[in-house]
Amino acid sequence: MLNIIKRIRRTGILSDAPPESDQPEARVRGIHEHLHRVFGRALRIRHVDAGSCNGCELEIQALTNPYYNLEGAGIAFVASPRHADILLVTGPVSVNMEEALKRAYDVMPEPRWVIAVGDCGACGGIFGTSYATRGRVGDVIPVSATVPGCPPEPMALLQCLLHITSHPGQP
Repeated sequence: MLNIIKRIRRTGILSDAPPESDQPEARVRGIHEHLHRVFGRALRIRHVDAGSCNGCELEIQALTNPYYNLEGAGIAFVASPRHADILLVTGPVSVNMEEALKRAYDVMPEPRWVIAVGDCGACGGIFGTSYATRGRVGDVIPVSATVPGCPPEPMALLQCLLHITSHPGQP
């Protein structure tokens, strides 16, 4: 045991320094302020996984961490599409999720926006259309905007939220 402790003291710390952020906090803060100006109230998002690999879900979950602080901007995820302003859909629409996605869209109040997240949601990705999938989200319900990427970065998701809410009616 003593030999291990001596070796640790000789070697020192081998871990890397934390990576430098390429997106300054002021940029994130500016997006938060703009969202507050646009809405003047809270924005509610319902997320539906229509058959993704969960890569996009990890990036969406990153939006709730302290760096992006989505809740601090007045944006929150809700459990019911009846309370949602935006439907955030990931993955190609699987045959088993097609009806659930349509129902979630139908019960959303107006105005409603749909964002197809990731390459799979935008164009079907590597899954395309097959016996198990209906393809892209736009083939099942109307889509207001898409966020390309496999998976897209959290900043791209924030920018899409900003664009879709600032320019309603423009894809």
